[in-house]
Amino acid sequence: MRQAALACMIGMGALLAISQGVVMAQTLTGQVTSAQQGPMEGVLISAKREASTITTTVVTDHKGRYSFPEGRIVPGRYALSVRAVGFDLAGPNRVEISSDPAALDITLAPTKDLAAQLTNSEWLMSFPISDDFKKTMYGCTNCHTYERIAKSTYTTEDFVNIVLPRMATYSSQAFPPLRQVRKVPRNMVNLLGPLAPRIAGSLAEINLSTHESWPYTLKTLPRPTGRATRVVITEYDLPRNQIQPHDVVLDKRGTVWFSDFGENMLGEMDAKTGAVIEHHYDVSRPGYSNGNLDLEIDADGALWLAMMNQTGFARFDIVTGKFELHPLPQQMLNDSTQQAMVAPTHRKVDGKVWFNDTETIQIGRVDLNTGTYDPWWQPFRAAPRGPHVVYGIYTDSQNNLFFADFGGEAIGRIDAKTAEVALFMTPTNRSRPRRGRMDAQDRLWFAEFGAGKLAVFDTRTTTFKEWDVPTPYSAPYDAVTDRFGGVWASGMNDDRVTRIDTLTGDTVQYLMPRPTNVRRVFVDDSGPHPVFWTGSNHNASIVKVDPLE
Repeated sequence: MRQAALACMIGMGALLAISQGVVMAQTLTGQVTSAQQGPMEGVLISAKREASTITTTVVTDHKGRYSFPEGRIVPGRYALSVRAVGFDLAGPNRVEISSDPAALDITLAPTKDLAAQLTNSEWLMSFPISDDFKKTMYGCTNCHTYERIAKSTYTTEDFVNIVLPRMATYSSQAFPPLRQVRKVPRNMVNLLGPLAPRIAGSLAEINLSTHESWPYTLKTLPRPTGRATRVVITEYDLPRNQIQPHDVVLDKRGTVWFSDFGENMLGEMDAKTGAVIEHHYDVSRPGYSNGNLDLEIDADGALWLAMMNQTGFARFDIVTGKFELHPLPQQMLNDSTQQAMVAPTHRKVDGKVWFNDTETIQIGRVDLNTGTYDPWWQPFRAAPRGPHVVYGIYTDSQNNLFFADFGGEAIGRIDAKTAEVALFMTPTNRSRPRRGRMDAQDRLWFAEFGAGKLAVFDTRTTTFKEWDVPTPYSAPYDAVTDRFGGVWASGMNDDRVTRIDTLTGDTVQYLMPRPTNVRRVFVDDSGPHPVFWTGSNHNASIVKVDPLE
């Protein structure tokens, strides 16, 4: 009788704690419901311990149940958050974890601010403008969200006379927390020519310049279901909100490394604790924007950074912790010189490293043994009129260069011995191939940013194969394969990680816990199943996606 009474008292105490928004527990499980839908599948539940930099997220199953994996939740006070478009967390929003296991059921209520929950893809779905114009807006998310445009009150004249000229002053590395400017601003109105007023007018049609509310319906995508709910997502906050983790790679020890798009820094992170070490290097071109983009790891384990407007590239020795800088010689410089990419993977074939100049649409090469730089290649000189942009660059086993024409639809090749240039057209027009990876069979896997597809180019047979990314307007930035036959990507617009089985075409998409501006992606397939890593470029965090099947 006494034991029954004690159990009753404990149960009442647990109920009281839940009603007050606090639960004592060692592990965290429960069910998510709403009055409108009952048990809710595909709701992301995130828990972050007080004073920690690590957030763990799980997803509810078809019965609305969630469960955090053993070892992820340790005693302490946790903040809870959810992602379920159209709904907000009604309660509770905090939980106290102790040594007594308990369940915490969570209630959601219809949101009062749907606009704040939309992904960039959902904004584009909602805008009443043409598909062609929507795709011209893809570049906006390099710096900010479409919500920023939709909530603005700029008129057509404001866009032409104020916004476009101001945007022209920002460097490629600029974003709201760190607004770096160009040495020489672009003249956007002249660059766009007669299109400037039309573009400005279209932007003014979709914002709040002439309406108190949007004259169109906000459209949303469905929540995750089935396999897409079988995942654990871990997000590691970086020390400062100005850090832009553009590229993420893991070395053989499992240490996480990331390039910083806005600062002259290479980041090192412990994947277990989230502890970060910053490795800074000196300014090599004063007065020009800081930051780096492409991060590559070579066969010796050394890291290579493309130094953007500081020009050239850097090699970082993991053992000594020292940088070796390779800025470009004066004769190769101008006011817009920008090395976004470097390709050192097969340099031992002939001692040479390739790099690009994104702004002037050129490709360069240096012999590391002699320090001799080849003259710039202009690979589109004989090509049909553009637009053309040299972006991702990769080498095959003979150190021949392959490059992505981000402005059009070609994969290009430069023969390392003859310097002959050849262009190979993707099956999809205006596919805008962006970045990818060369595998051990000399196959180039890459993302088609404009087409919303992932693709592979067999450099030996010069043949292509493509796979669709299901989300509308996803804008996939990069692609990488795993040893299990999968190809992975993430879009800059859809907040989703896409995993495609290249043998069957089966596709699963994992929704991220919050807006996640993704650039380069990395898959660690050294274990029993692949684990996906990327940086959230605008949120100063590293994201790990660990599928449970």
